[in-house]
Amino acid sequence: MNAPASPRFDNSFAALPEAFYTRLAPQPLSNPHVVAISDEVAGLVGLEAELLNSPEFAEIFAGNRLLPGSQPLAAVYSGHQFGVWAGQLGDGRAHLLGGLRNEHGHWEIQLKGAGRTPYSRGADGRAVLRSSIREFLCSEAMAGLGIPTTRALCIVGGDQAVRREQIETAAVVARVAPGFVRFGSFEHWASRDRQPELKQLADYVIDTFRPACRDAANPYAALLADVARRTGEMIAHWMAVGFMHGVMNTDNMSILGLTLDYGPFGFMEAFDPGHICNHSDDQGRYTYRNQPHIGQWNLYRLADAFLPLIGRPAQCKAAVDEHYGPAFEGRFEQLMRAKLGLRDGLPDDENFIGETFGFLQQHRPDFTLFFRSLAKLPAAVDRENMAKTDAPLRDLFVDRSACDTWLAEWRARLAQTPWPDAERQAAMRAASPKYVLRNWLAEVAIRKAKSGDFSEVQRLLTCLRRPYDEQPEFEAYAALPPDWANGLAVSCSS
Repeated sequence: MNAPASPRFDNSFAALPEAFYTRLAPQPLSNPHVVAISDEVAGLVGLEAELLNSPEFAEIFAGNRLLPGSQPLAAVYSGHQFGVWAGQLGDGRAHLLGGLRNEHGHWEIQLKGAGRTPYSRGADGRAVLRSSIREFLCSEAMAGLGIPTTRALCIVGGDQAVRREQIETAAVVARVAPGFVRFGSFEHWASRDRQPELKQLADYVIDTFRPACRDAANPYAALLADVARRTGEMIAHWMAVGFMHGVMNTDNMSILGLTLDYGPFGFMEAFDPGHICNHSDDQGRYTYRNQPHIGQWNLYRLADAFLPLIGRPAQCKAAVDEHYGPAFEGRFEQLMRAKLGLRDGLPDDENFIGETFGFLQQHRPDFTLFFRSLAKLPAAVDRENMAKTDAPLRDLFVDRSACDTWLAEWRARLAQTPWPDAERQAAMRAASPKYVLRNWLAEVAIRKAKSGDFSEVQRLLTCLRRPYDEQPEFEAYAALPPDWANGLAVSCSS
């Protein structure tokens, strides 16, 4: 029997000078076995079903076997971590294998957890099964939500022991994206006053990913403006679904405007804008409410790095200010109008959205269930049947009279731009997911996987691909978290 045809890699990033990376092969993983595969991502990068089902698949994506054309490397970058300059960082546990090009575009594949590199700073370079499952599922969940993100092809587990808070087993996630260049990639060269490398990196990003910027009067200012706009739109999407990244360091920010590096993330449950989803975030820098501000702060650090290319501080600042804020605010208001069922925008909608968040902050209903339940309600209801009709939403509140007051205001706003209930409700459902990757759902899948049962990972993946659909077979995944989940915490080791 012939071996399955293997894809052939190329690697555009490897064409940069070797100052940008270190070439090295991944470290072999003992007893590699497939934990989960995203068939959707496999199709995106053009992998054949025969390869997915072959013994070679686990060997390849554990890093044990290199494919033709692969030039594995670990990239260098620097960055600000928790607001403090951290100096040189780099891919401490990631190896870029190369890219696959097809009719869907160019996709780079990176193995996370594939062993120590020169940038590991004394760490072991491994990822554990627990964190790998979280990254795999959230990458694909965010894609299902329509949020710009890196993707995940697969998890390959092994029997190698890894020490974290306790002894765990190693695993590797194959991450997929057009590119993995970070804000910190530019900060690295700017901090060293290495303008030739800074320009080479900017030219690489423009020529490879943003060729339209080349036609601008200042291509580098155009690139910075593009990054600002895309970052603003991405964070607006995060806020609209209650997603919290947890560690928005500049080295975790994608120059392509993709959600990058899933560690201590979380999805909002009982609404609290000051919620800290990362147990390691002692000062609360990366709370839900702070994310828009931190996005701008990170862009200012990127603008500082771009100054040698653009030439004028005012032009660097303008590239951020004129694009980030409008992109964030415009997209966030658009998304919130859709979640609230507001057919046409009115001048006072910004105030109504703000009042709604104040109402949520005061009463702390489950964020996802609030908007999904709201989508079930009619625009008009008679007082006699109000309690029964509005029960799906009222039952989320201890103070039901406060809920009734807000609903009256909401219905008054709907009446200003009438919309047939069926159409409005369908539009609201399309904007308000029923299913998000709650921490307790991931924890159930992790616990089963640790005992050798990977079925829950694949089952969750199936659900999270279609988070806006009803999917009655997955109804339990839309429930409030069980009592045992109240003590779950995630940190930078997650």
